[in-house]
Amino acid sequence: MTTQTKSAPRASSFAVPVSRWREEEAAGKTEAELLLYRSNLLGSDLTVTNFGGGNTSAKISERDPLTGEDVEVLWVKGSGGDIGSMGLDGFATLYEDKLLALEGHYSGEQDDDKMVGFLPHCTFNLNGRAASIDTPLHSLLPHKHIDHVHPDAIIALAASSEGEAVTRELWGDTIGWLPWKRPGFTLGVWIRDFAKANPQARGAMLAGHGIICWADTAQECYEQTIQLIAEAAEYLNKSSAQGEAFGGQRVSPADDRAAIAADLMPRLRGLMDGERRKIGHFSDDDATLEFVGSVDFERLAALGTSCPDHFLRTKIAPLTLDPSRVSDDDYLSGRLSDYREMYAAYYERCKRPNSPAMRDANPVVVLVPGVGRFTFAKDKATARIAGEFYLNAINVMRGAEAIGQYVALDEQEAFDIEYWLLEEAKLQRMPAPREMVGKIALVTGGAGGIGSASARRLLQEGACVMLADLDGDSVQSMERELAAKFGKDVVSSVTCNVTDEAQVAEAIGACARQFGGIDLLVANAGIASSAPIEETSIDLWNRNYEVLAKGYFLTVRAAWPLLCRMAAQGGASIVFVGSKNAVAAAKNASAYASAKAAANHLARCLALEGAGHGVRVNIVNPDAVIKGSRIWDGDWRRERAGAHGIDSGQQLEDHYRKRSMLGRDVLPEDVAEAVFFFASEASAKSTGNMLNVDAGNAQAFPR
Repeated sequence: MTTQTKSAPRASSFAVPVSRWREEEAAGKTEAELLLYRSNLLGSDLTVTNFGGGNTSAKISERDPLTGEDVEVLWVKGSGGDIGSMGLDGFATLYEDKLLALEGHYSGEQDDDKMVGFLPHCTFNLNGRAASIDTPLHSLLPHKHIDHVHPDAIIALAASSEGEAVTRELWGDTIGWLPWKRPGFTLGVWIRDFAKANPQARGAMLAGHGIICWADTAQECYEQTIQLIAEAAEYLNKSSAQGEAFGGQRVSPADDRAAIAADLMPRLRGLMDGERRKIGHFSDDDATLEFVGSVDFERLAALGTSCPDHFLRTKIAPLTLDPSRVSDDDYLSGRLSDYREMYAAYYERCKRPNSPAMRDANPVVVLVPGVGRFTFAKDKATARIAGEFYLNAINVMRGAEAIGQYVALDEQEAFDIEYWLLEEAKLQRMPAPREMVGKIALVTGGAGGIGSASARRLLQEGACVMLADLDGDSVQSMERELAAKFGKDVVSSVTCNVTDEAQVAEAIGACARQFGGIDLLVANAGIASSAPIEETSIDLWNRNYEVLAKGYFLTVRAAWPLLCRMAAQGGASIVFVGSKNAVAAAKNASAYASAKAAANHLARCLALEGAGHGVRVNIVNPDAVIKGSRIWDGDWRRERAGAHGIDSGQQLEDHYRKRSMLGRDVLPEDVAEAVFFFASEASAKSTGNMLNVDAGNAQAFPR
């Protein structure tokens, strides 16, 4: 790879938040609605909090449905919610007097986990939303409105050796400093006792964690939170301007880092062991490039993260790689093996008698100087979010080092959070993943009827899908349509002419960069033509063979190394979308039918080659998929109608339906089911096979 090609970009300074509270928007809202308004404002502002981070609360007078009396109810963000996008149903509601009475069951920090079990007994109005572990931080304080957030600027102070001194410098005795303590009842007691002993205080910094602050009204609480973050950001920006971040730059960004990423991600993914495959995410943002190319990179990366929100998603430490050796599989295998051994040793050092069994020992975050940041997880959203949290950690390290030294979470504390029994119970409650979670599919002809239906079917089962199509506008439109239904993380698209070797290579590279590799190739891009032999021109003949034979060949050849890399993890699959005409002669379609036959035989040859690598190759042969098909929208419809001497309108559809043995239309969704079958574990012992989806055609019976 190339390094020292240009100066590293200067990462942006801490963003300074501004108030977005609008009187006209807040007017007329109930106390609960004001809490939601405040929460959504805080959570949707990335300068204030990150995904799923932070919690807010209000103590509100409510009519008890059982007694009819007015009681004080704590409304607090429920477990697992996101304050930026949640609605009122995202809050847990609990009787405040019952929460305060829980202290009678508490005798010390050894009871923290036990106290969580009492929270459901305090539920108000049968609210099914589970209360979070942070509930005591809100319930034990007497203040009506409370915000607890972890923005980068605040955590930079909380994770710096000079954080306590800077806190006093900035806010005097109005903001306190509490040492690190894992979230729970004990931390709530500490904060309550601090507030009682310091009536002038309006909040407290929690070392390595974040800030908690309080006020008498929703607006006052919101404005105070924004002000505190802004003051921290401005202080850090001023301090950062006085020197080079992370000790200055040692490695500059590589010009070819996108190509390096496309090559490296499948290598890493194929070498990561475990029960399920992982999905990758790549980023080469300025802040990451500045960090991974810095003098202090190795020292800081080895320390790991500080804030529990960061750590839970990024693991004890990232894996760092030498950029000059990332194309060497032996080197990568050794580095991953070393990491797994390190993680196992960490588990053995820190485990408790009742700790859950060791989980996946592979790294979540992989950092490469000059290239960027890679994250791997069970699905794309989790991988992306892990990357975003590590970016938060980079910002924290930059700010912490600007005023002192970065202080990471103590190893034992980190372990106790990662293997917290409460966290394990949450993991055990999660539903089993869908069959295709962790799988990556590339679908050519992805904007058409069969291609988009196949993509939709795979997405339904949890796969990530890259759509490739010659028609750029149509494939982007299909991407937007599928993203609206399944989420932006799991679907992407690329414009690709399958007859162009360079475009095919770029499509494969795009899939590798976007998701980490390929497990399933659906070769579906196609055309159709009909003409008597004497009217079949050389151009028409060549066009059919270019798309239907050469196109399939080029796509498979480019994807083959990536597919073979997955052999150690259960193999990979190729599905050719063929045609009834590949096995049954068709009048006036010699170019089309013979090209389809060539593709089908190519699939059988590939089944022989792929078997030793664990790559299965199978064929789906549709017939007369008229509804929803772009191919049948053009000349092919008119030509086939002419070949049968019938009208190209409804008569043609009636002809094909009546011609079938079952007398039924064949739809793109029917073909998609067959594609899914060959992609799934249901066909794990099937290769070199053809499956007809034609409503029955004796002429096409395999022989």
